[in-house]
Amino acid sequence: MPLFLHHLNGLKVSFFSKFFNKEKKEDLDKGLEKTKTNFLGKLAKAVAGKSTVDEEVLDEVENILISSDVGLDTTVKIIERIEARVARDKYLNASELSEILRDEIVQLLSDNNTQDLEDFLPSVQAKPLILMVVGVNGVGKTTTIGKLAWQFKQQGKKVVMGAADTFRAAAVDQLKIWSERVGCDFFSKGMNTDPAAVAYETVQYAIQNNCDVAIIDTAGRLHTKINLMKELGKIKSSITKRMDGAPHEVLLVLDATTGQNAIEQAKHFTQATEVTALALTKLDGTAKGGVAIGISDQFKIPIKYIGVGEAIDKLQIFNKRAFVDSLFEK
Repeated sequence: MPLFLHHLNGLKVSFFSKFFNKEKKEDLDKGLEKTKTNFLGKLAKAVAGKSTVDEEVLDEVENILISSDVGLDTTVKIIERIEARVARDKYLNASELSEILRDEIVQLLSDNNTQDLEDFLPSVQAKPLILMVVGVNGVGKTTTIGKLAWQFKQQGKKVVMGAADTFRAAAVDQLKIWSERVGCDFFSKGMNTDPAAVAYETVQYAIQNNCDVAIIDTAGRLHTKINLMKELGKIKSSITKRMDGAPHEVLLVLDATTGQNAIEQAKHFTQATEVTALALTKLDGTAKGGVAIGISDQFKIPIKYIGVGEAIDKLQIFNKRAFVDSLFEK
């Protein structure tokens, strides 16, 4: 093995031992199992019996990426990167294709603002830290809020959840149940109250009660209802009015099982408010895990969290190298 590769592998092991212990690595591998089976099986067929990376192989790779819900535009970028490598290196063995593809996807994620996190808290220095969470019904938004709150609690932070999804009684009740499960504070004005007012008063509660983090839930409205989407702007403005510079994070939660529809949802939500981070849920239940790559590329918004199981500790910080390595591991 060349010396630089040996050094790189050493760095990789060091990094994973720091941020991804054996249990986390196993969770990630298990969570991506369906995507891996779909992706690697097709890739193996594409290079079977081939000695070089030719046009036919690249066409097959293109089809594989699209069928894994990477998306057409992002797939074209990846194929162009591989073609440039083939042209530059003149001769590439087909057996090297997986490693080339792996490197180019990691680089693409790096180019698109997805940075490796050290823990669950955003790097913004603020107290209280205000997180506004958006997303349609059914994507796992409330569950993600609960799991995030649990992670913050593990770090010794005082957390309050704000129930600004006031259109459904179930939404308020579910958030309250999560607050009790996690052991954090809960703020609500009940159903059919002004969501912007709830958001404002949640921030006020966090300030007055010396909370470290406030996580504000919002209605899981359909992204096709423009008038309701505009309300997100009002909620965000009310938060800023109470605390300058807040919200410090606007987290969009997307369901990986919906594939390309998740990209469509991201398009509408980014038009409605300034989304600063993404959480991708239910990766363990889909073969469409490639959507993470397409979303990152198209919106230049970092993926920060991924859901790889139902248990409270199965929300992980997103690490691009760990994700891609897991995707390619046999």
